Amino acid sequence: MATDLTTPTPAHPDAAPIQRRTLRLLFTTQIVGGIGVTIGISVGALLAAEIAGTAVAGLAQSAAVVGGALLAVPVTRIITGHGRRPGLTFAYGIGALGAVLIVLAAVARSVPLLFTGMLLFGGGSTANLQARYAAVDLAEPERRARQLSLIVWATTVGAVAAPNFAALADRTTHGWGLPALSGPFAFSAVAFVLAAGVLQLFLRPDPLLTARLLAPARATEAPEGGTAARAGQVVASDGSPVAAEPVAVPAPPARRGAGMRAAWSVVRALPAARLGIATVAVGHLVMVAVMAMTPVHLREFHPVEEVLPVVGLVLSLHIAGMYALAPVIGWLTDRLGRRPVILGGVGTLLAACAVAGTAGHHTPRLTVGLVLLGLGWSATMVAGSTLLSESVPDAVRPSAQGLSDLVMGCAGALAGAVSGFVVQLSGYPVLTLLAAIAVTPLLALALRPVSAAGEED
Repeated sequence: MATDLTTPTPAHPDAAPIQRRTLRLLFTTQIVGGIGVTIGISVGALLAAEIAGTAVAGLAQSAAVVGGALLAVPVTRIITGHGRRPGLTFAYGIGALGAVLIVLAAVARSVPLLFTGMLLFGGGSTANLQARYAAVDLAEPERRARQLSLIVWATTVGAVAAPNFAALADRTTHGWGLPALSGPFAFSAVAFVLAAGVLQLFLRPDPLLTARLLAPARATEAPEGGTAARAGQVVASDGSPVAAEPVAVPAPPARRGAGMRAAWSVVRALPAARLGIATVAVGHLVMVAVMAMTPVHLREFHPVEEVLPVVGLVLSLHIAGMYALAPVIGWLTDRLGRRPVILGGVGTLLAACAVAGTAGHHTPRLTVGLVLLGLGWSATMVAGSTLLSESVPDAVRPSAQGLSDLVMGCAGALAGAVSGFVVQLSGYPVLTLLAAIAVTPLLALALRPVSAAGEED
């Protein structure tokens, strides 16, 4: 019987087989969780527009993003104190509850219930995002980006197909008496419960708790050929360790893990960590802003009876851009460094805004823009998450990762909240222009030179 590492054991287990088993399990649950998140989100704006109007459609989408961001706080607290398994299970459970409330909101045509459900539905996204960090707890330094990107890529299998199943799910549940556009959320609830159950039963031993047991031994081992820093070592913005004196960072409390306040103190002192958080947040902001309003934009020039299949196809290709090439991006991140891939992601996001914003009613061109949007998000997510994870000490790493997801979620929520009003007042092209402008500060930050001591010049 597998041993649960909630209570430390005297002997240190071998990390390699645990890491392989963890990756296989996370890969499986990411597929299921990806279906749950995407099949609901693909019709979320349409359901919100049906119940509350176009102007607040973006607000409903942003509610899910806000929920995911806010849930990162309790989920991070659980992970820090008790490990990855209970934290991920809790997040999926909250997401399932939110999906059920959304179905009830559609039945009652209740706007408050809809927003409450969307807030809790964000738990599914929280779990999917936090799972990528579980993949690097026991990863070798030279393979961190590739193993993180493998879990990001796993979402492709479910997420790309899910929007195309939205119409089938809607027809199926319509026969059960559920209102139009609510069926996909019923399927989301089932997917989240399944993912939570699998993790609760089989994610043993816990990868984070195992990494803590192995930390003293691993800290004395130099990475062979890797470019990532060990715990507490300062890295430059491209992810390479610096040879000079490390930047002084506040010592975290000597306990299971430090909270977000301590993590923020450490992140502020490390330029590489700041760049990692900013990269993830800005990439997510731009992606959410443009993607959330694309179904509403498509509805303007497609008949109501045809819009769901078109939305499904466009979003499927967009999600393929987000996840399908993640392993390639992870390999490039390990091979070329973190900063070059971040800069490539920024350039791709700018190209995506230009193509989508000038597509007009030409659906194929709009689709190309959404695919580029997904690729840019993937590059910023993989490179930024890897850079952050290896730039902070072990004791604050889970909290810094949770802080990153909180900032990312708030940035995406702001984008989703504003996007509906921008489209209603000025149109979709103006939205893409504003999204492109939002990328420019990240470009400046990524190009800022970093000295040998890790300080910005």
